[in-house]
Amino acid sequence: MRNRIAIIITLCLSISAYAQKINHADFTDFLQKQVTKEGAVNYKSIKTNDAELHAYLNQYSKISPKENWSKNETLSYWINAYNAFTIKLIIDNYPLESIKDIKSPWDQEFIPINNKLLSLNYIEHDILRKMSEPRIHFAIVCASASCPQLLNEAYVPEKLENQLTTATKQFLADSSKNNLQKDAIEISKIFKWFSKDFKENGNLIDFLNTYSDIKISSEANINYMDYSWELND
Repeated sequence: MRNRIAIIITLCLSISAYAQKINHADFTDFLQKQVTKEGAVNYKSIKTNDAELHAYLNQYSKISPKENWSKNETLSYWINAYNAFTIKLIIDNYPLESIKDIKSPWDQEFIPINNKLLSLNYIEHDILRKMSEPRIHFAIVCASASCPQLLNEAYVPEKLENQLTTATKQFLADSSKNNLQKDAIEISKIFKWFSKDFKENGNLIDFLNTYSDIKISSEANINYMDYSWELND
């Protein structure tokens, strides 16, 4: 009898824990309808029919990461939150040509999580950047042309390692955002703005060589490309 009760309690706790996870499949369904494989977002379409986006976002006001979550579960939660709420910020102010047309877009506290209102900057700098995973910079997307492309599926714990690696390699291989040669590189200003994040396990060249098909010399000349804040539509 005691064993049966213990089993029932364990099952109930498991069901409860599962119920307290975000259903990222909803975000994938939305993204596959509204984002091309190249990362172009159909903000005009979302603006006229935002029910799916809001249904996904509503989960965040009810569910927040727990101590027993894995690192990949927590990363997926916050990466998707950043991307989904960025889309909301754009459509709330659409039409516009750039996220910079919005007053203080990254400092607006409009994201309801754990009974607080958070900003995009808080998610990026106070949460994600403190998780020692520099590849998040190629997963979170600030709705701009020079950003990494928005993946047209949600980031999920079971695929996160592969998704982050793919996003990083894809970004480095995009010649409109990075031009890599053995002895000279022109790279995104992302690597300048967040330089500290890419030096945790070596230097910047070490990081680039981990994910680039081109092996860059440690003595390579480094320049940074202009950054376009034009909307990624």
